[in-house]
Amino acid sequence: MKLAIHFPNFTYPGEPASLAGVISATAKAADEGGCETMTFMDHWFQMEMRAPATDPMLEGYTTLGFIAGQTTRLKLGLLVTGVTYRYPGLLAKTVATLDVLSQGRAFLGIGAAWYEKEHLALGVPYPPISERFEMLEEAIQICEQMWSDDEGPYVGKHYSLAETICRPRPIQSPRPPILIGGSGEKKTLKLVARYADACNLFDIGEGMAEKLAVLDRHCETEGRDPGSVQRTAISAGDPLEDIDGFLRKMEAWSALGISQTWVSPPDQDPVRFVTRMTEEVLPRMAEL
Repeated sequence: MKLAIHFPNFTYPGEPASLAGVISATAKAADEGGCETMTFMDHWFQMEMRAPATDPMLEGYTTLGFIAGQTTRLKLGLLVTGVTYRYPGLLAKTVATLDVLSQGRAFLGIGAAWYEKEHLALGVPYPPISERFEMLEEAIQICEQMWSDDEGPYVGKHYSLAETICRPRPIQSPRPPILIGGSGEKKTLKLVARYADACNLFDIGEGMAEKLAVLDRHCETEGRDPGSVQRTAISAGDPLEDIDGFLRKMEAWSALGISQTWVSPPDQDPVRFVTRMTEEVLPRMAEL
């Protein structure tokens, strides 16, 4: 079981001036401690179920670029990019740039977007959910084409590109991995089976087994080996409050085929949290 760090909070003493140092030190601790991946959210406002929308929130891809130059091992991406926030051709270029400058460590985490408040506040169109899923599928198709040898046009229902030039190409071959976030059984997991290298599920307890069974059925329908999709999940709570309990959950997840889990630092000292996770928890996770 691999360990990933998800960094969702930017409310720290002395911000905004302190944020660069906090983020840098956390990323270095994760990188040097053996974590597999580090991610940020793709939001413009803080999520209101977590804290007030007016709390600090950094733009995700800029932040990934910042830590790419200060780390050597960590895989880097957003958990997950909202499809509505960027034209797909520009998104493909952004991820390709991150992959080149990180020496092949970028991945595209993407989803259908959901936070209506920030869309309306910043003037970003927020179409109905059915349209957002159509946009999501087209965005993935465009990224795949942008990262391939095909530089011709793309014509879809929502997006039309006269040329799909992306130079320099990503370093990873055949392309950066694609992760689709969410656990919707009819659309999200079907798109995972059709396009993605990985899924990312929420921590929903016993219901995770059924979600993965649905994914397996979609893979069979798509003629795809279910084992070719990496299964990942984001764990709720602070694992350091009950390390043995967390490891029991990881053992159960591993039995379901989940190979990577994300944890988030609590809102105090993210460097200390990551250091303790890598020293006290990661060696035991690696045995699962």
